[in-house]
Amino acid sequence: MGDTKRERRALRIRGLRQRWILNTVMPVLLLILVAVVLLSAGISNYYYGNVQSGLERRAQTAAESFNSYFMTSYSEFYQRAASYTENFEDKDQIELQFISASGQILVSTYGLTAGTSPGTDEIQRALNSGNIETFRGKDPQTAGDILAVSAPLSFNGSAVGVMRFVTAMHAVNRQILISILFVILIAIACMSMVLFASLLFINDVVEPVTVVSEAAKRISAGGYGIQIENRYTDELGELVDNINDMSQKISQGEKMQTEFISSVSHELRTPLTAINGWGETILADTTEDPVQMRRGLRIILKESRRLTTMVEELLEFSKMQDGRMTLQIEQMDLQAELEDAIFTYRELFRQDGLELSYEAGEEDLPPIPGDPERLKQVFCNVLDNAAKHGGTGKRVEVSVSGEGDMVVVRVRDHGPGIPEQELPLVKQKFYKGSSKARGSGIGLAVCDEIVKLHNGSFEIGNAEGGGCVVTIRLPVAAV
Repeated sequence: MGDTKRERRALRIRGLRQRWILNTVMPVLLLILVAVVLLSAGISNYYYGNVQSGLERRAQTAAESFNSYFMTSYSEFYQRAASYTENFEDKDQIELQFISASGQILVSTYGLTAGTSPGTDEIQRALNSGNIETFRGKDPQTAGDILAVSAPLSFNGSAVGVMRFVTAMHAVNRQILISILFVILIAIACMSMVLFASLLFINDVVEPVTVVSEAAKRISAGGYGIQIENRYTDELGELVDNINDMSQKISQGEKMQTEFISSVSHELRTPLTAINGWGETILADTTEDPVQMRRGLRIILKESRRLTTMVEELLEFSKMQDGRMTLQIEQMDLQAELEDAIFTYRELFRQDGLELSYEAGEEDLPPIPGDPERLKQVFCNVLDNAAKHGGTGKRVEVSVSGEGDMVVVRVRDHGPGIPEQELPLVKQKFYKGSSKARGSGIGLAVCDEIVKLHNGSFEIGNAEGGGCVVTIRLPVAAV
């Protein structure tokens, strides 16, 4: 199984390299190949064009000179041609031929060709058109590559022959071949550099992708909290940082969920044990002691209320998680809802030995847009939280006032407060920190969500002089 996974991973890596080469390297290589072809054609045309134009200029100059100074009579044509051929200076590089009107070589710097016919078509074209004509290709007699330029010779307005310059192209071809080979070598060097650089780059991409893929597999297999060494400063480094952050947050979430399940199990077991125990005690009590019975019923009622609160928190949290938490917005008297919550908890606080003081602002607070039931739930949760975590201070203070376009509710206890390192985390779901008080760890997260849905803010901090203070800010006007 492991070998099969490694094989699939190796195939994916090879596939990534192949796609990179096909999509990125191949277009560059094709562009270089096209450039080589075009450059080679340009070199060939350059060399051939220079040789042809030079030979045409020479043929034109020589023919005009011969026609002007040597064609004094037709009978002297052969003698003048032989003399001109004998004195031709570049006979080692260029063959000069004088050809009759019938196409036969009369005289040539290369004597063996005299009396033969060259067999190329530019001779007849020059005789017919009276212009210089050119032939480039294979010599019908020697099968070698040649360039021939034929210039017509005329006497009394009629063509009597052709002056023909012939040069072999093997030296030019060799020079063209050397130049093209040089271009090809440069192209191969460029292709090698492109391929080498691309392979280095794709390896730099494949390696971290492989590392991240392995880490993601370990995370999906349950290895939460693993961290990848980040050796990159570009987008890959950002990807590694995101993977590490995700792994850490998943680990924290998994730990908090485990603690939540353990905590909820304990919290449910404790009141259920008390309810079952006192229920059995009351049923088994044969003395029918009213004091004992009232005490048992009070405990059963208190634990039942705690169970109800926990179930409601769980339901609210479930709605918050899947986006089903909604508000029934209306113009409401926030101060009245807050005072109802205070009235509900004041007697409970008194029974636990806590003093609950309330201070209302001097000005009349205007109605605000909100959901009365949800906001009362927030107030009750905050008051209950103050009693559980700050009950050692024996006093809880509540105030409400208008501050600009906001209504502000503050709830302060005089307990030990919250450790500074835990303050940023107290509103996270399932988080209970170092507190040993009972609870599911989701009440404050639900309160924060409800206040946010009202476009307000829910802040928790430590108060001066000790204790914790919760500040709830709600807008007076709808946003």
